[in-house]
Amino acid sequence: MRAALTAMGVAAGDDDVCRGSLAALADLPWVRVVPPVTVVRAGQSAQPARPRRPWRPCRRHGDPRGRLGPGADAGSTCWWSLARSAPRLVGRATFEIPGDLPLGWHRVEAATTGLRARGYVVVTPERAPLPARIRARRPWGLAAQLYSVRSERSWGIGDFADLADLGALSAAAGADFLQVNPLHATEPVPPIEPSPYLPTSRRFLSPLYIRVEDIPEVAYLPSQQRAVLEWEAEKPRRMNASTDRIDRDTVWRLKSAALEKIYEAPRPAGRQAAFEAFCLREGHALEDFATWSSIAEAHRGVPWPDELASRLPAAVEAWREEHADRVLYHAWLQWICDEQVGRAQHAATASGMDIGLMTDLAVGVHPQGADAWSLGRVLASGIAVGAPPDMYNQHGQSWSQPPWQPRALEQAAYLPFRDVVRAAVRHAGALRIDHILGLFRQWWVPEGHSPADGVYVHFDHEALIGILALEAERAGTIVIGEDLGTLEPWVSDYLNARGLLGTVVALFEKQHDGSPTPPEHYRADALVSVTVHDLPPTAAYLAGEHIPVRKEPGADRRRRRRDRHVRGGACSDGRLPARARLDDRGLGRGGPRGRGPPPRHAHAGSADRGGPHGRGR
Repeated sequence: MRAALTAMGVAAGDDDVCRGSLAALADLPWVRVVPPVTVVRAGQSAQPARPRRPWRPCRRHGDPRGRLGPGADAGSTCWWSLARSAPRLVGRATFEIPGDLPLGWHRVEAATTGLRARGYVVVTPERAPLPARIRARRPWGLAAQLYSVRSERSWGIGDFADLADLGALSAAAGADFLQVNPLHATEPVPPIEPSPYLPTSRRFLSPLYIRVEDIPEVAYLPSQQRAVLEWEAEKPRRMNASTDRIDRDTVWRLKSAALEKIYEAPRPAGRQAAFEAFCLREGHALEDFATWSSIAEAHRGVPWPDELASRLPAAVEAWREEHADRVLYHAWLQWICDEQVGRAQHAATASGMDIGLMTDLAVGVHPQGADAWSLGRVLASGIAVGAPPDMYNQHGQSWSQPPWQPRALEQAAYLPFRDVVRAAVRHAGALRIDHILGLFRQWWVPEGHSPADGVYVHFDHEALIGILALEAERAGTIVIGEDLGTLEPWVSDYLNARGLLGTVVALFEKQHDGSPTPPEHYRADALVSVTVHDLPPTAAYLAGEHIPVRKEPGADRRRRRRDRHVRGGACSDGRLPARARLDDRGLGRGGPRGRGPPPRHAHAGSADRGGPHGRGR
């Protein structure tokens, strides 16, 4: 607990120090003129300077859209005696934020003799958007791990062009959305982290998914270079039909060499203007990411100089100037990614999908990645996010990802969080948020300790969910929270009240006797799926292929015992309960009571039907 407090910037060395820290926290509302951010719901008024303990009411005065001039009556004054300074009283006048401010980010400024302060007022919607047509139609869709969805034109890994094609094909089959794994940025040089849930940045995309031939500048390459490009693509394309593990490192070496050549090709004036507009829109965040990428690229696993690792401004600026072309190259890669994923969303909706892409926002980032480097001031150091011990993992989990530091995040007016959300919804009809419980509380595991030694740290969920709902409203994006795991009972109800859908996974839905829960008994307002990314694919589950895998050395003993029971005793005819349920409802290959294997197309990886409104038929 002391380690967690220290990570939040709260001194906690011994009991006396803790008491002093508590006194300082009590003084905080009186030390700052206005809070850095005040988050309210539309139609609600608020006082942004209200202290966090009982106080004598002050007369309201002023309008945040105006100002208090010299000599104006500021109302009666509240007084507070600061505990950690020379004996003195601090006074405060208050004003009320009216309830008719429009949705969005507003700025409030306060000035008095020799002092000026500024903060944000964020007006958020009561509910995130969920169109009535979506609730009424209960649309269904497919889920896919993009890296595994390869076509004849892929470079050994699924890419944004494959995503566009898969969206159009899914739409033709009647699907209204296509859920994909996180597309967040990966390392700029091998080795490439294979898990999409441990990205280097959640604000940018992975160039690993770029379809090289779809970049318009390819057409401007000399014919000889285009021939070489086509020849270089042959090697990774041979991997498309392979059942071996995806070789990200080889794919990226080949693809990045081709991208370097295309980057050097001249861009038409219109394309250049579009690139410059993209850089201007993304601003310092893109500049920081591209700078980190160029530094990581140059050092390739070698420890960075201390002045770069610690982000000394002079050293970082000198690096940017010296390596300006490499910084620009990595910014260009992000522009190409943004264009291609935007085209994929357009292809999905133009083909008839009502929602289109359902993107995935990972829990956190790699501790040595770009976001950890550039956002270090709002991340907790010496701490990893994880999960406490439970029935699925008896030792608990540490995900090695640095969490948001709640006090620093508030001091930054939640702008870094807002930017992550904006990036996630930019080209998405729906957004799935992995482990949305982390916006309420997180299991912090101090460095050098086991997950069992962790502690829960609570966040201002009203502010975080409100900002999430605001950015989703602006983008017209449906939000689904993955609310599985250890959670307080009221959380799912709160999410639904704010317009966020929950998550139902059929494999987890059991009745009191252990049999599968009928879908008509699932809770409403949820995305229903057969399985998820870290469980067996649907076809494998229906065939029972996950059971022998879990019998391998190192598999969890409790799961092995459970799987033997499910396989051997649940159905007298040897069928798995889930398969029996499908057969009995006439959904199996052989019709009612059918015993045939799953249909051939069900083996296409983890493609699962689900619906954002969870009352199944």
